[in-house]
Amino acid sequence: MNAFDVSGVLRGARRIVVKVGSSLVTNEGRGLDEVAVGEWSRQLAALVTDQARTRELIMVSSGAVAEGMKRLGWTVRPRELPELQAAAAVGQMGLAQMYETKLREHGMRSAQVLLTHADLADRERYLNARSTLLTLLQHDVIPVINENDTVVNDEIKFGDNDTLGALVANLVEADLLVILTDQRGLYSADPRKDPAARFIDVGRAGDPALEAMAGGAGSSIGRGGMITKILAAKRAAGSGASTVIAWGRERDVLLRLAQGESIGTLLVAQTPKMQARKQWMADHLQLRGAVVVDEGAARKLREEGKSLLPIGMTAVEGEFSRGDVIAVRDTRGGTIARGLANYASAEARLLCRKPSSEFEGLLGYAAEPEMVHRDNLVLIR
Repeated sequence: MNAFDVSGVLRGARRIVVKVGSSLVTNEGRGLDEVAVGEWSRQLAALVTDQARTRELIMVSSGAVAEGMKRLGWTVRPRELPELQAAAAVGQMGLAQMYETKLREHGMRSAQVLLTHADLADRERYLNARSTLLTLLQHDVIPVINENDTVVNDEIKFGDNDTLGALVANLVEADLLVILTDQRGLYSADPRKDPAARFIDVGRAGDPALEAMAGGAGSSIGRGGMITKILAAKRAAGSGASTVIAWGRERDVLLRLAQGESIGTLLVAQTPKMQARKQWMADHLQLRGAVVVDEGAARKLREEGKSLLPIGMTAVEGEFSRGDVIAVRDTRGGTIARGLANYASAEARLLCRKPSSEFEGLLGYAAEPEMVHRDNLVLIR
């Protein structure tokens, strides 16, 4: 375990997703904790504005239902779905307002982004969400993300935002996911029941032994507890992001982590970020169609690492939508790459052999200049 370069993993993180749990945000359900949110906001702002190192921060925050209950005067968490959704709708107002106020106090702009798992499962909506978040980061805006609990029927459950945090880390290809919780980190057993339980300071994300330590997916310990965080780390590692699980009230926890200090439990992703993304596209996605490219475009893809531009396309095969995985073939029919299409097949046919300056006239709107951006393309050897 100690062979990991813990400090290097932490200090090298440029794009970081921070997830905070409901018990921290709402001070154990008593309403939004203004001091705590202010502290995290101060640290987020300090990291973004650090002139010595460029960083991008995204916050995934729980707490809407608990804050809504307080505003509605409810002392017992409702069981009926409409009431849970109503609480989420009321509480979301306060949650967004709190982050906006506290981040503004430190000179930062914020944006509220509400997502559901369906947004990230559908490829077109996935790409739209990704584009929005990356654009916000480019403008030094800190996105504050929560699940859109007011419109879904199976997302309101304790600990689910751990999974959302991992999905967001995958979405933006983050380097690090930080899960702030009311526990110090992961122990080999429940320290309240086993005095011999040892603290796990570093491990491998996806290690089955970690799930056993956290109680297992079907245990009573695991419902909304540490197991959701272990599984979130496993999911985040799929795109190359390592995960830290730490106590959210630790002094300057985010600043110290960014400086390389070992706090909490670090679960290291075993697959480098780019390798993970290439493996994901090459092996795990069903192809919906293909585009055929000329020799010049094929050479730029193979030898220069360029994006695929429509001007280099000679034909479109199959029927696919924006965000679907397609093959890129040369004139001899060989597959040279796979990638995520920025345009549906019908639009792609209109764009074949056309420069980007003509896109708006052909489509009625101006969008991406690439058919497949190089970040969303993997070469097939």
